[in-house]
Amino acid sequence: MAKIGLRLLAFVLFLSLPSAIYAQSKPPATSSEDALFKTVSALDHDLFDAYNRCDLKKFESLLAADLEFYHDLGGFSRGVKTVVDGVKNNICGKVTRELVPGTLEVYPIANYGAVEIGVHRFHHPGHEDTEKVGEAKFFQLWHKEENGGWKLTRVFSFDHGPAKGR
Repeated sequence: MAKIGLRLLAFVLFLSLPSAIYAQSKPPATSSEDALFKTVSALDHDLFDAYNRCDLKKFESLLAADLEFYHDLGGFSRGVKTVVDGVKNNICGKVTRELVPGTLEVYPIANYGAVEIGVHRFHHPGHEDTEKVGEAKFFQLWHKEENGGWKLTRVFSFDHGPAKGR
């Protein structure tokens, strides 16, 4: 009986070894001290500062021509003009966005750029007391161009609902 118990324990330890190795070798999310994190954080700030101020020229300058935007409630949009027009017609003066502090994660994508993951909160100026503030998770793919510039190529905004922890 003791042999069976030892064999079972050895087998369980053997099965857990690959996951322990993977967990140790998996690269961590970049920290606030990392240059890539700082770059993508600044890009996020610039993008949504333009979004919030309805500076459509600046907003558009950060988007790739073949941008794809996936929204769990609004569906799929393709192309920079479609997305900029959507912001102009549905966002300007109606909604502002803030990044929820402490939620930003940035991961490098070799030979491409970076993935940005986080939670954002949406406010309706002038209606904070009467309308619920919304919140959603997001995933954005940034491409680092040959000239050193960055463009947003893919956006996923999902799990929309009332803000948590307000």
